[in-house]
Amino acid sequence: MFGKIGDSMLISGRIFALGMLIAIWIFVLVSMEQAKKKIPTFRKMAGLDAIPEMVGRAAEMNKPIHFTTGLGDLTSTVAPQLVAGLSVLGYVSELAAKAGAKVIYSVYQAQVMPIATEIMKDAYVRAGKPEEFDVETQIRYLSGEQFAYASAVQGIAERERPAANIMIGPFYAESMLFSETFFRIGAIQLAGTARGYQIPFFAVVCDYLLIAEEIYAAGAYLSKDPIQVGSIRGQDVGKMIAIILIVLGVIALAAGSKIVLDLLKA
Repeated sequence: MFGKIGDSMLISGRIFALGMLIAIWIFVLVSMEQAKKKIPTFRKMAGLDAIPEMVGRAAEMNKPIHFTTGLGDLTSTVAPQLVAGLSVLGYVSELAAKAGAKVIYSVYQAQVMPIATEIMKDAYVRAGKPEEFDVETQIRYLSGEQFAYASAVQGIAERERPAANIMIGPFYAESMLFSETFFRIGAIQLAGTARGYQIPFFAVVCDYLLIAEEIYAAGAYLSKDPIQVGSIRGQDVGKMIAIILIVLGVIALAAGSKIVLDLLKA
C-alpha cells in the first residue's frame, strides 16, 4: 500500500516538473513574440555600457583589445558560459572594426577556433571592412593546457600591451594571473563569469564586472535581438514563478501541510 502511495506521489512530482517546464517554454515563446513588437528594457549594466569606451581608448592609443572566453569548451557543463563570451566577442569585434582597433582573441580549445573565426568575420562584414580582418594574427590558439594557456596570455599582455582586456566565460585559477597582469600594464578590464569562486578575484582587480547570470544576458543586452531578449525575459518570468512557489511551499511546510511533506518524501 505504502509502495503504491509513494509511486503515486513520485509520478505527481514528475508531472508537476513537466508542467513547469512546459509553462516556462510557453512563457519564452510568448515573450519572443512580444519582443518582436517592442523590445523590453534592461536594467543598466555598467560593464557592458563601458565597452564602446574601451574600444575607443584602444583606437586612440593605437593598441589592441585582448579578449578571452576562458577555459571553456563546447562539450562540458561550462559551454553556456563560453557561448555567452562568444556573443560579446561579435559585438566587440564589430565596434573595433568601425573604430579601426584590433581585437586579439586568445583560444584555449581548438574546436572553438572555427566558430570564433566566423563570428569575427561576420562582425567585420557588418562593419563594412571585411578586408581588414586578419585571422592569422587576431585569432590565436595558445594551448589546451591550463597554465600553458595562462602563461601565453600573460606573454601577449607583456609584449603587445593591450589598452583593454575583456574576459567573459569560465575561469579557474588563472583568473588572478590574468587580471593582475593586465592591471599592471594599465589595461581597462571587463570580466564576467558564472563560477562563483573566481568572482571575488575579478571584483578586486577589474574595472567592470558581470556577476553570474549577467553574462548570459550580455548578448541580448548588446544586440537587442528580439529572439534573445524574449528568451531572457521568458526565463526571468519562470524564475519569478519558481521563487513564489518556493516561498509558498516553505509557508505550507511550516503550517504542517501533508501535501508538501509527501512530495518531499517522494
